[in-house]
Parts: sequence; C-alpha cells; structure tokens
Amino acid sequence: MNRLTKLLEAALFAAPRPLSVTELLVLEPEAAPDEIRAALRELELHYDEGGHGVQLVELADGFQLLTRPELAEAIAEAHLVDRPRKLSAAALETLAIVAYRQPVGRGEIEEIRGVVADGVVRLLVDRSLIEVVGRSDTLGRPLLYGTTAAFLELLGLKSIDELPRLDELSVALTPLAPLGAFEEG
Repeated sequence: MNRLTKLLEAALFAAPRPLSVTELLVLEPEAAPDEIRAALRELELHYDEGGHGVQLVELADGFQLLTRPELAEAIAEAHLVDRPRKLSAAALETLAIVAYRQPVGRGEIEEIRGVVADGVVRLLVDRSLIEVVGRSDTLGRPLLYGTTAAFLELLGLKSIDELPRLDELSVALTPLAPLGAFEEG
C-alpha cells in the first residue's frame, strides 16, 4: 500500500462523515483527482479481499469506512456505538415528501399530509436531514426545503437519484392478497 493510500485510510478512519474527493485532495495537494480515486479503489480492494470487518463505501458524494452489514447487528446489540434516535412516523412521512418533491414548501407538505408540519419540519432541520434550499416565487415567498448529505448518509445513498422510483414503491407497498383468496378454476 503506497503513502497516498495510507494517508486516505487514516483520514477516512478519523472522519465521522463521508469525505469527498475534493476534501481528500487537501491531504496531498500535488495529487490529481484520478490519483485519489485510484488510491480509494486500492483501499476498497484491500478491505474486500482481506476479509476485514469494515469496508470502504461511497455515499453522500463521498467515501466512508463502515462496518460490514453482516456484522452491524452484533455491534448494535453490544451497544458499543451511539445509534441515531429514531424518527416518528410523521417525521418519516415528511422526510419522504421532501425527498421526492424537493424543493418543496411547508404549505405543500401540509397539503399532502393534511396536518400542520411546523414541528416536524423544525425537527428535520435540527437533525440536518433537510435544509432550506431557496424561496418560492409564490405569494409570501415561503421557504423551500430539500434533503442534505446527512440524509443521503443515513440512507446509505450516493445521490438522491438512488431513491426508489415512485412506481417501484407503489408495487412494493401494495398489500398482499390473503392466503386462500385465490380459487382454483
């Protein structure tokens, strides 16, 4: 493993969030972005082929060292790591609306959900899962919200484009027919 790869490994190990190629370039200013990507590929192979308990994952427009999925449950059960607090059903609904409709205003969120969304929107902003991305051109110029890199990191996505398409969700969420509902004939 060369010096650049070791340097990237140390930075990724120390970082609490995914680091972008641009951020990693600061470590070695003479390196080109392609050299950083090549070193990241070398590091990824090192962890994949070496049978390690961690892996290099690309998510939220960056790279992060994470526990392998098959070991995550054991780590969680041992309570060795602080887990993020769970979100309520209302917060998850609101987060889904923002993710699929962004940029979206509070009024549209409330229209879709049928309830006032001030508290839930504030909670999601406080947890850095959504952020203000602009203002609408409509009367009063209300704030518009979009998802953040922390949202992508939470879901393990590289970009918002990796969210399931709405037509895929409608199929996945369709209730199954009860057993015996189909008759031979």
